Parts: sequence; C-alpha cells; structure tokens
Amino acid sequence: MTIIKVVRNSVIIGSFVIAAFMMNGCGGVNEEMMAELNNLRSEVSSLETEASSLKDERARLEREMAEKNAKLQQCAKDKETTQANLQKLPK
Repeated sequence: MTIIKVVRNSVIIGSFVIAAFMMNGCGGVNEEMMAELNNLRSEVSSLETEASSLKDERARLEREMAEKNAKLQQCAKDKETTQANLQKLPK
C-alpha cells in the first residue's frame, strides 16, 4: 500500500515538472524554476530510496513469515506423530 503511494507521489511530482516546463516554453529556465526542479529531484530521490527500503522490509517480513509457517507445520506434524504413538501405548 505504501509503495503505491510512493509511486503515485513520484508520478504527481513528475507531472508538475513537465507542467512547469510546458508553462515556461522556450523562454529558458530562471533560477527559481531551477531551484524548484532540484527540490523536486531530491524529493523523488528520497521517495525512491524509501520505496526501496520498504520493498526490502517486505521481503524480510515474508521470509520470517515463511520460516514461522514452516515451524508451525513441523509442530503439527510432531503433534500427529506423538498422538499416534500415544494411541499405540497399552492402556
């Protein structure tokens, strides 16, 4: 969900940059526009870094979840074996 927000924000920022260039036309870019462009570039860079870290965290959490599910399956298997062995004991 957060990755979608990051991508959406990047698209919005890109649209603003393109719109700024279109409004400016062939007259060149003044210092204020260049500063704004640099700010937008740094914001996009930070959002991309955040998206990357969120992807890494998601992968880590998925690995942990797979490990815990494997342990849970092993416990269920051990429980079945134990119950089967208990049934074999004389009463």
